[in-house]
Amino acid sequence: MSDVLSETGISGHLRYKDAFSICVLDSVTSTNTVLREKAVNGASEGCVIVADEQTAGKGRLGRTFYSAAKHGAYFSLLLRPAYDSRDAVLITPAAAVAATRAIKDVFGVKAGIKWVNDLLVSGRKVCGILTEASFNSESGAIESAILGVGINITAPESGYPEEIAGTAGAITGMQSVGNNERCALIAAVLDYFWEYYQDLPERSFLEDYRALSVVTGKDIFVMSSGEKKPARALYIDDDCGLAVRYAGGDVATLRSGEVSIRVRGEE
Repeated sequence: MSDVLSETGISGHLRYKDAFSICVLDSVTSTNTVLREKAVNGASEGCVIVADEQTAGKGRLGRTFYSAAKHGAYFSLLLRPAYDSRDAVLITPAAAVAATRAIKDVFGVKAGIKWVNDLLVSGRKVCGILTEASFNSESGAIESAILGVGINITAPESGYPEEIAGTAGAITGMQSVGNNERCALIAAVLDYFWEYYQDLPERSFLEDYRALSVVTGKDIFVMSSGEKKPARALYIDDDCGLAVRYAGGDVATLRSGEVSIRVRGEE
């Protein structure tokens, strides 16, 4: 009934054991940051950094991801993709589907995906995914990509920081977990993602990504240059772009950025 994170604990749950090299650390600034240094120094694809705590976990758009000790699964995977940039953008949505499948397997909880990289349970964010790529300055080819995943498993005893208290949640209401569940969850995310990654251009995850979307068909706000633009989320295209119709009738496809679901009566 242990909840100790360890290399052997994670590896014991992996199906693709030969694909990954696991390193578990007690506390880091950011698993993405630590792994970036290893990538620069020649680390191989499949290198994974796992931390019990992050003091400066990275989120999208320069934000941080709150990563309380012993309450979540925080890890990063080094990739050296042989794909062009059009297919490499599929890494994040493929990881989102992998994480939803893993959460369902280990905890029996169904999470939805808020485009492009957040997982929600009961309307609250329980997982964030951040992919950071490095490019060759001469060829423009991708040299490496760092896939970072942070999952809130249990809520901290003191609650979440004030700035995210209204939006953050955890996938279980328990105060703690045991039976190696954090190790099992990390292994399951890695395994499911690896299945997709081996043939990423085939987009085998795409139908699940669309089915798990919590924004399609909803009234949303598109965050752009500090403004909240009302729109209707129409569909997710083959490259995981979000097609939207703005209030004036114009249709556009979002390739990056942020959206939020509009609450009834919200302007």
